[in-house]
Amino acid sequence: MSLLSAGDRVALVSPAGPALAAKIDAGVDVLRSWGLEVTAPVVAPWSLPYLAGSDEARAAEFVAAWRSDVAAVFCVRGGYGCLRMTDLVPWKDLPPRVFVGSSDVTVLHAELNAVGQPTVFGPMPGTADFVGDPLAQSRLRELLFEGTRSWTAGTTVVPGTARGVLTGGNAALLAASVGGPRWEPPAAGAIALLEDIGEEPYRLDRILTQLLRAGWFEPVSGIVLGSWTDCGDVSAVLADRLSGLGVPILGEAGFGHCAGSWSLPLGVRADLDAAAGTLTLV
Repeated sequence: MSLLSAGDRVALVSPAGPALAAKIDAGVDVLRSWGLEVTAPVVAPWSLPYLAGSDEARAAEFVAAWRSDVAAVFCVRGGYGCLRMTDLVPWKDLPPRVFVGSSDVTVLHAELNAVGQPTVFGPMPGTADFVGDPLAQSRLRELLFEGTRSWTAGTTVVPGTARGVLTGGNAALLAASVGGPRWEPPAAGAIALLEDIGEEPYRLDRILTQLLRAGWFEPVSGIVLGSWTDCGDVSAVLADRLSGLGVPILGEAGFGHCAGSWSLPLGVRADLDAAAGTLTLV
């Protein structure tokens, strides 16, 4: 996976919801403090207030940033909207770039990973999860600039080891992508990363059941569970839906919508040891 250095140029894009200008400015300040040259998106109102612009405009901004002379593309925030623009992006024609985003951006990770581009599932610079969280900032910076290769966190749900390509992200977005024109299950032996926010246990049950029925988990050799913020007590539904898969599972691994979130790569191979609570790139 490509890494960044001081002096690199990076672009911020808004493929989903609109971010507050003040939040973007604060995030840009942090990135510039890392020695990066930053191009920020233009903040403009749109007729649907939960989107940062029309599907065509958001896709065009995304593609233009990718094709510009930058080392990385950062999403400013998630929210909703990425799924609406995925069919407007020529994924196979995008040059290699570092890519950072999370939450709704899960669907863009899947598209990029499918064409061989590794990505980073991490906090976004137009959100409080980045701007107001120095620990999450430092963990993202460490991954991007120093190349973090191992993480130790979480609790053992099902012991065991697995090796495979890291895949996944936000569970609801993975379920929403099922059946799309380019949808396909994870690669054989993949290690699935899953997290979510604001989903009651019965809704999480529906999400996981949809993925199970679609065969999404069939190739998976291990699972790493992140945060379930504002989801209530989901321990029972996670155990009911996932423990019977017969694969090692590491829980409470500290990524997603949580304080001090780890940034994790997707589309790269790793070893999972659920008993030791470790995830190590290979």
